Amino acid sequence: MRLTFDDDVEAFRAEFVAFLDEHLPPEAEAIERPRSTAHIPDWARRWQRLQFEHGWLLPGHPPRFGGRDAGILEQYVHKQELARRRIYQNFNPQGLGIVAASLITFGTPEQHERWAIPILRGDLTAALGMSEPEAGSDLAGLRTRARRDGDHFVVDGHKLWTSGAHDADVILTFVRTDPDAAKHRGLSVLLIPTDTSGIERRPIASVCGPDDLDFNEVTFTDVVVPADNLIGELHQGWKVANGSLGHERNLLWLSYADRLDHLVDDFRPGTELDADHYADLVMDAHALRLLGSAALARAARGDRDTAAVSVLKLFGSEAVRNATEHALTAVGVDGLDQPTVTARFNPLNPEELAPGWFERYVRSFAHTIAGGTSEIQRNIIAEHVLGLPRR
Repeated sequence: MRLTFDDDVEAFRAEFVAFLDEHLPPEAEAIERPRSTAHIPDWARRWQRLQFEHGWLLPGHPPRFGGRDAGILEQYVHKQELARRRIYQNFNPQGLGIVAASLITFGTPEQHERWAIPILRGDLTAALGMSEPEAGSDLAGLRTRARRDGDHFVVDGHKLWTSGAHDADVILTFVRTDPDAAKHRGLSVLLIPTDTSGIERRPIASVCGPDDLDFNEVTFTDVVVPADNLIGELHQGWKVANGSLGHERNLLWLSYADRLDHLVDDFRPGTELDADHYADLVMDAHALRLLGSAALARAARGDRDTAAVSVLKLFGSEAVRNATEHALTAVGVDGLDQPTVTARFNPLNPEELAPGWFERYVRSFAHTIAGGTSEIQRNIIAEHVLGLPRR
């Protein structure tokens, strides 16, 4: 396996490095901190807009959408350089990586101008309204309904775990528009401004602390939404859902590889048992990079390998969780001290990437859920890699 890149890819990398060297916001400017995954401080909005204008926000997009029509290898080295400096790509990750991407794929030109580009530029922030109290991983079981009434829809229902909803300007909301259709059919997608009458957003504190307000409970009561806010075709929301999660999973394994590398840097073993666990961490980090590089090479050749993505997602997220648990155990009772930090402060990162070991451990479980739970990934691997029967 050749783990180097052609000259054109390295030239792309060098150009991006030069951009970072010239334009990165100084630490003194990055004083205001993000409150949630849909709150972008003013300095970060300016930084996001600058990346958009220079084509470095999402290089795989066309220039109109903040990119450069870059290929998969260029996108990889772009993320690689961000990770080397521990630069968080965007403080509204679902808005950028899922909502805007879904609008670009399924939206109309008018919706591109009205919502997608403002989200990409940091002028608007967005949340994702999928999960419900009785439909977490089972999106097809959602009960939030939207009834067509002339030139608008009337939405009633209940969403849960809607990250950043209390700070978001819009919510990409999955609703049932045909209650008589089969579970996977009859779903539609509406983009709903959060200042619409009838929407109530209630932030939910997490186990990390009473001030850790990102999750939300969102209720919709007789919410009137213009029909022009329909994203994609009526009753074709399942197609949008698959596309939305597909955007989220693109190169997702890299985020786990980066977190493993950070754990290698931040965790120092004490006992022989700790050293064994540290060795496991180092090997997992190398193994994920090698498996990911092989998948990257296949993708660069145009091969689609959905099952390999599931293997990378499962292995990476579980490796991060296991390594963080070993680090917390090694530190012992001191690891429960809150608040504290386990890495050097970086103003271009949210604080949640370097808190105390207990918080890092607790947050590691989210990676086994977001982007497709470990259980779902195991089912995909069992059926499509191992060829096991469904029953």
